[in-house]
Amino acid sequence: MSKEKTCFVYVTYIRSTPEKVFEALTKPEIARRYWGHENVSDWKPGSTWEHVRADEQRTVQVVGKVVEVAPPTRLVITWANASQADDPASYSRVSFDVAAYEEMVRLTVTHDELEAGSGMAKGIQQGWPLVLSSLKSLLETGQGMDVFAKPHVA
Repeated sequence: MSKEKTCFVYVTYIRSTPEKVFEALTKPEIARRYWGHENVSDWKPGSTWEHVRADEQRTVQVVGKVVEVAPPTRLVITWANASQADDPASYSRVSFDVAAYEEMVRLTVTHDELEAGSGMAKGIQQGWPLVLSSLKSLLETGQGMDVFAKPHVA
């Protein structure tokens, strides 16, 4: 019996170009500035990719495969915690769709094939909005945000 799946979609508009947004997703030196991680791959279909913490430990936190690459408009990857890399059922999928929209870009991130109610599903619902807000901030102002910030407790 298969487990129920869920999907998370986030859309943001960024004053940038499709090329710069695509580079920010795929170039480790840019991702580090807004995500605190580097996305490391040769970005060819079938290749592996790793989401590596940009600190001294260089911990690989998420892994997957490149499913589709069409610069600068589309990138699709599989996604799993590194600790679950050997379990095919643990993988979800992330699609980045980048569209020119007058003087800006519409970035749509669709994270699907998630196990409903899982820790991953809950985590990405908080993580994607923060990471994509930081990406927007970096591309528009030159400075990303602290994606590891914690909410203030009243």
